[in-house]
Amino acid sequence: MAWKTTWLLFLLVRVAAVWTARPRTELLNVCMNAKHHKEKPGPEDKLHEQCSPWKKNACCSVNTSQEAHKDISYLYRFNWDHCGKMEPACKRHFIQDTCLYECSPNLGPWIQEVNQSWRKERVLNVPLCKDDCQIWWEDCRTSYTCKTNWHKGWNWTSGYNQCPVRAACHPFDFYFPTPAALCNEIWSHSYKVSNYGRGSGRCIQMWFDPAQGNPNEEVARFYAETMSGAGLHEAWPLRFGLVLMLLWLLN
Repeated sequence: MAWKTTWLLFLLVRVAAVWTARPRTELLNVCMNAKHHKEKPGPEDKLHEQCSPWKKNACCSVNTSQEAHKDISYLYRFNWDHCGKMEPACKRHFIQDTCLYECSPNLGPWIQEVNQSWRKERVLNVPLCKDDCQIWWEDCRTSYTCKTNWHKGWNWTSGYNQCPVRAACHPFDFYFPTPAALCNEIWSHSYKVSNYGRGSGRCIQMWFDPAQGNPNEEVARFYAETMSGAGLHEAWPLRFGLVLMLLWLLN
């Protein structure tokens, strides 16, 4: 009888873990636990330039939005011009990428916990619209870099990122031969290029017209509901097993 009780307790713990897990739908309208993010999203009427589309509901402050537009800003001390002057047409995509990361409250379905000194959470495999990725790659082909993964491996001895020793500067398409290579690899798979395009409701748009609303709200809702449904599907065998165990004990 003791071993039956042990199995019952095991099943109870497993099912309780599933029932008490944070539902994916709670990840709608949330901010990451990261270096500069607000605790909760809310209005920020004076967000700066490219970050302004998020002013009605933002995870970034006005100050963060201003710093997102600066070279070697206090945000991350990142030097966009590590291989000479980055073309303005290219740099605007990195500014927009920073605004999306810092300001968007619609990245919840892709938030993952991490054990890093400067943040407790990150995003992974955000489905970036293929057209946004394509134009980012096209606008950056004539700029130069020396690395494929910009999250790590830099020389920080000067207080900002510089190319590591023996890392040669080449045009972007040397290190990123395709749009997918750029968007998927540059930030350690924070993005995963989607097969869907802008306006589909199935991919995150880096660029949007706030006068038409934020299309990423619908996208986050779709993926959050999909993930929540998958979680319920995975939980039913445990619940069914608990019922069988209880019937067995009662007999």
